[in-house]
Amino acid sequence: MNLQETLSTLESLADEKVRKQHLKNGARENLFGAKMGDIRILAKKIKSDHPLALELWKTENIDARMLAILIIKPKDLSPEEIENMVSSEQFAWAADWFYNYIVKEYPNKEQFREKWMNSSDKMLARAGWSLTSGRIARAPEGINISAILDRIESEMPNLPTEVQWTMNSALVQVGIHHPNYRARALAIGEKLGIYRDYPVSKGCTSPFAPIWINEMVSRQK
Repeated sequence: MNLQETLSTLESLADEKVRKQHLKNGARENLFGAKMGDIRILAKKIKSDHPLALELWKTENIDARMLAILIIKPKDLSPEEIENMVSSEQFAWAADWFYNYIVKEYPNKEQFREKWMNSSDKMLARAGWSLTSGRIARAPEGINISAILDRIESEMPNLPTEVQWTMNSALVQVGIHHPNYRARALAIGEKLGIYRDYPVSKGCTSPFAPIWINEMVSRQK
């Protein structure tokens, strides 16, 4: 499929309810509103197509970018391309897809972590804290947990919501996986109060750090 055929297919999959939901959640107007399942089915049909993925990304259409994420070849992207793509996507849902499918699968992703954590670009910072959250949970060697908690306590209240979300995840991962720092993580969560009143669907866990930490720790017992 070429670019125009792919865009036409995506447009034919548009669902007004999905479009409205994306807009409500902060998406820009450049989208069709295809369901995630339909985008996945289309990606399986196309399979890997790196050149098409890059063309789709350049359109800045959200559906096109979601599809691009699924058919791109992460290892064929340069570090500069990765960074520019992370910075350019402001819609959190698409940004998180890019992180999970591309950044996490990228060789030597550690090269980005501290650089992005300290970036003034909110989307790079969001991704940098996601990488740090992953290190805290799965490979904490070399991570200064105490310094991370210092930064969270002092910086999190004044950061954009996009960055707060992944910084909060890092706080939670400290509380879950590092018992020696659990009390401090809980105290920071209580002190900051971020997501304390976040609406949560039945059966889901609150993103409020103390609730999230205690729930996950209780499951370990």
